[in-house]
Amino acid sequence: MAHLLFPPENSMSKSLLFLPDISGFTEFVQTTEASHSQHVISELLEVLVKANTQNLQLAEIEGDALFFFKEEIPSQEKLLAQVETMFTAFYGHLKLLEKNRICPCNACASAPNLKLKIIAHSGAIEFLAVQDNRKPFGTAVIQAHRLLKNSVQSDSYVLLSDELIQEIDLPEDYQSKLFSFQKGSDNYDKKKLKYLYSYINKENLKLKPFKQAKELTFDCLPNLRASKNFNIPAPRLLEYITNYSYRHYWVDGVNRFEYNEHEVTRIGTEHACVINDKHLNFITVTKRGKPGQLIYGEHTKDPSVVDDLFQFYSITPLTNTSCKLDAETYWTAKSPIKKLLITLVAKKTFKKNLHSAVQKLYDFIEHEKPD
Repeated sequence: MAHLLFPPENSMSKSLLFLPDISGFTEFVQTTEASHSQHVISELLEVLVKANTQNLQLAEIEGDALFFFKEEIPSQEKLLAQVETMFTAFYGHLKLLEKNRICPCNACASAPNLKLKIIAHSGAIEFLAVQDNRKPFGTAVIQAHRLLKNSVQSDSYVLLSDELIQEIDLPEDYQSKLFSFQKGSDNYDKKKLKYLYSYINKENLKLKPFKQAKELTFDCLPNLRASKNFNIPAPRLLEYITNYSYRHYWVDGVNRFEYNEHEVTRIGTEHACVINDKHLNFITVTKRGKPGQLIYGEHTKDPSVVDDLFQFYSITPLTNTSCKLDAETYWTAKSPIKKLLITLVAKKTFKKNLHSAVQKLYDFIEHEKPD
């Protein structure tokens, strides 16, 4: 379908152009595991979209950046509040990723080093219509994107163009606990664009508290255990276990697995096993292990025969290319009836499923793993 060009309703009115950009994205992708780096970036972009408090319209996702616009200019107070909200959400999520991660890969380990910059500009814009979508274009759009490549010596800052500063009447010496603006300018296409910028120190942000998971401890031996050596590095085995897209290869009796495919598994993430239209809901947990071990755990309360069911996968490196897996099951059952049912029926089923899963996981990795 051909692009249709039409002017804005009022060609004299000015719009806000707002571009949050994740700094360090290129290096992050080039030097880390591609799959997890993409998941981390997707999560962060989603966090920024949800932090949109000013009804900004999302024109486009540009790899590591978002392109928002609004056909009116918010007040100075609202604009600065929007900037603060996005920085707070961004760095708050990075803190959550850091504190609750279980994956040792470079992508997950280096994610907290990512930074955010926000470019804000104003000007008259026109639109291209593609089917039902309106995409801004014009000189102001070009200038906003040019300003992403500036001479500010930081990866965590907000930059407001001179045109926008005039619109919101921001003093050149504006100071607050978070903002300390300075003058700057750069030449683009033989034209100088002036701006004010402020470094953003995440220590000055009021990050929202989140529930940091604690390592679980058990005063008893596991109810069931299955062990096996694997001929792959420990981190790779952890990826096969925690990436739910592989689950159907080695877990029997499940119709489907429901999970957020754009999210890196960490403590607190959730997934569901659907068996005959019944959902068994799991949450990721961990427990204290030996030095050097990688541990992934799941907890559910849904099987009616138990009060709590924990499944742990403890991976111990043997060499750089081999490891040992200990799969352990713990459960609690308070009522005499549940304890009897476990003894007569459930324990045998749990044991069969556990040993089958470990063997099928081994067979899959050895013979059926995708390229």
